[in-house]
Amino acid sequence: MNLILHVLLDAAVIFGLAYLMPQVDVKNFGTAILIAVLLGLLNFFLGWIIRFPLNLVTFFLLTGIVRIIVTAVILKLIDSFMDSFTIAGFWPALVIALAVAVAGTLIDRSAPTQEMVESGYVVGLLSSLRIG
Repeated sequence: MNLILHVLLDAAVIFGLAYLMPQVDVKNFGTAILIAVLLGLLNFFLGWIIRFPLNLVTFFLLTGIVRIIVTAVILKLIDSFMDSFTIAGFWPALVIALAVAVAGTLIDRSAPTQEMVESGYVVGLLSSLRIG
């Protein structure tokens, strides 16, 4: 469920920023979902290969910044082999990568922890929010 939520949120962020930024063009929301899936897959399979040497150079002090830069590079890579998605320049890709990272962090922080679920706090909280 969390994976689906992340893909939909990433697609919404990409599609929303494409609407706001003239340098970014996404054909439709289906394309944005495909971009989000490709972004997740490439970050998983290729991102660590790029991130590890950069983190070694920075002595693992700038991991968050390195992750955002690598995500922007992967977005430009996706741009190079998709006709229905274009990003004019590296800075818009960096803005999208930053927005995707912030949105993902907000979703991860708002998700209930395993301890909350086991203690019944989440169920109690949800049942108190029900009407009638």
